[in-house]
Amino acid sequence: MDISITDNRSTSESEHVSISARLPVFPWDRLEPYKATAVAHPDGVVDLSVGTPVDPVPEVIRRALAAAADSPGYPLTYGTRALREAAAGYLSRWHGVSGADPANILPLLGSKELVGWLPTLLGIEAGDRIAYPRLAYPTYEIGALVARAEPITYDDPVTELDPDGLKLLWLNSPSNPTGRVLSAAELRRIVAWAREHGVLVVSDECYIELGWEGTEPVSVLHPDVCGDSHEGLIAVHSLSKRSNFAGYRGAFLAGDASVVAGLLEVRKHVGMIVPAPVQAAMVAALDDREHAVEQKERYARRRAALRTAFEGAGFRIEHSEASLYLWATRAENCWDTVGDLAKRGILVAPGEFYGPTGERFVRIAFTAVDERVAAAVERLR
Repeated sequence: MDISITDNRSTSESEHVSISARLPVFPWDRLEPYKATAVAHPDGVVDLSVGTPVDPVPEVIRRALAAAADSPGYPLTYGTRALREAAAGYLSRWHGVSGADPANILPLLGSKELVGWLPTLLGIEAGDRIAYPRLAYPTYEIGALVARAEPITYDDPVTELDPDGLKLLWLNSPSNPTGRVLSAAELRRIVAWAREHGVLVVSDECYIELGWEGTEPVSVLHPDVCGDSHEGLIAVHSLSKRSNFAGYRGAFLAGDASVVAGLLEVRKHVGMIVPAPVQAAMVAALDDREHAVEQKERYARRRAALRTAFEGAGFRIEHSEASLYLWATRAENCWDTVGDLAKRGILVAPGEFYGPTGERFVRIAFTAVDERVAAAVERLR
């Protein structure tokens, strides 16, 4: 069904503008022919294109979901107190966030819906500007386009961006797709600039637990970044990667009290509510560290094997010090690389999906089971 927006003028004067008409072609559709080639490999496809979890949901989470299955009433948009306290405790224990207040936390239907709808929920309008990294997750741009705002990109927001009309500044550290990590000093500089100019900073931190080497990922809410105040800041956290939670759609945001309160009011009106059993499962996931450590160790083994294999096959890996991906190049157009690997039964994502400056790179996810990772390694020899 096509979704349209109608203005308030008379029928004869009204304008119906399809949202879909304002959006680019869904990028993953362009990968389908290459996927067909890879799937046809005699030993099957090794899909390293999408960063989707492939390992079992931890038992502690499944038990919590099952125990809450008899939930006939409407859940709270605000989330249960137990969930908000679990999220606040997680930020404090795992990420050194001081002043994490359960009152200033909201559960989300996965982090992608927040990225895609946040500009609209904030009341950002045509003529306003939204900035995000030059190499980035495509949904930052989509969220701006849905709200009719102007999307702009940056490498360094402090030196490149004109704050006039800039309403929202997206950060993503560790980065998808590059795995680059912004240090506390870099984040502090950006936050100070944004506060000076009244720009809301929203930090997408869904890969924050997956640091591998070099600078340790840090939250924008850490006191080394923002001092003793969360004013003008929102951090977004996902359970998809750390807890194999993608199928459950569970995430949360935290930060500036006034922004959280405003989002809560809008989300109540439009019914953006995390199901009660999923909220219970989120509590279990946030309270348990053992399963997340175990999952990170799995990813570390797969990352090491794939990095060695791709470098041995002539690829150069850039950044990739964190996240679930290797950002790799063979100094050729990304689609040539995708096509060659597809013939070997290996599917990767073209860097062009993440911005024009990625046109000579591919993104390699290490979200494949051990047997498929071993198959990719063998094919690259």
